[in-house]
Amino acid sequence: MSTITNNSDFLFLYEASQCNPNGDPDQENKPRMDYDTDTNIVTDTRVKRYIRDFLKMTGQQIFVDMEGESKVSADSKLKAVIGRLLADQEELDRVFAENEDIKIRFLEVKEKSKAKTAEDILKFMQNKTNRDLSFRLNLFLLAYLVKQKFVDIRLFGSAFAIEGFNKSYIGPIQLNWGYSLNKVQLMESNSIVTIMNDDNSTFGKDYRVHYSLLAFNGTINKYAAVGTGLSEEDLQLFRSSIWESIPSLPTRSKLNQYPKLYLEIVYNDGFHNGHFGDLRSFVATLPANGIDEKQVRKFSDLSLDLAALAKLISDNKGEGKPIKEVIIRTAPGVELLA
Repeated sequence: MSTITNNSDFLFLYEASQCNPNGDPDQENKPRMDYDTDTNIVTDTRVKRYIRDFLKMTGQQIFVDMEGESKVSADSKLKAVIGRLLADQEELDRVFAENEDIKIRFLEVKEKSKAKTAEDILKFMQNKTNRDLSFRLNLFLLAYLVKQKFVDIRLFGSAFAIEGFNKSYIGPIQLNWGYSLNKVQLMESNSIVTIMNDDNSTFGKDYRVHYSLLAFNGTINKYAAVGTGLSEEDLQLFRSSIWESIPSLPTRSKLNQYPKLYLEIVYNDGFHNGHFGDLRSFVATLPANGIDEKQVRKFSDLSLDLAALAKLISDNKGEGKPIKEVIIRTAPGVELLA
């Protein structure tokens, strides 16, 4: 699959009602807030976690995975791939189909290491005395992991910190921290929740927001895509996943979160990310129906103004202009006339 050929910027909005969009561990797990502006904040890693969990749920293999509260280590992923190459001749032939010389090198490493397990081979490859033999094989296996095996690396990049495999891949898709377009009020918490641990339980308060309309600005970079192999098929999967993932795995604290708008500006050749700055600058909200901003409890309590964004698109789309096309997905009640 060929890599993407255009740069894009995107805007993503979702709502959170009577839930905790992103707990702050430094503040008793209260929703992250900028108390100077009364705005709710959600990190980019929280959104990426939604997407990764959704991809995993739908059968995709992901690299940044979780087992309980712990991340699955990078070396265990690598060992799993090597283990399949050892155990399955068809897998071996498929992986090295267009790289016969690398396949010969892998078999040579296998023979010289007298390896019976993936761990045996990995130790041999990490030994400095075997560097000349294993260097190209290391690079090939790393590229295979990135470009063929794990879609989340192709989307968001990753840093490998495995001996002999130290390398960082910049993700083609990047997001800012999100912030609410409205002033957000926290729900007073008098309830106590039980947190179960291995051998006991502890107690804590249950903090939530009344209503938050969260906005994220993001970029999709064609140059970084070369490094991870991000394809158009991957990009289609991302667009679907960012929309579907938010409500797809509800937990007690994350229930009542729904996407409202995904808008992606695809640039013509010669135009780069950030051409129009942060797309959130072209969106505004005000309390509707004469209510006070502290009384906002649902989407219909806000007036979402997308006029500046619509004008930006209409003025800059077409041949010889920055915008090649615009990809839009909206929830009922959201309309952009561009």
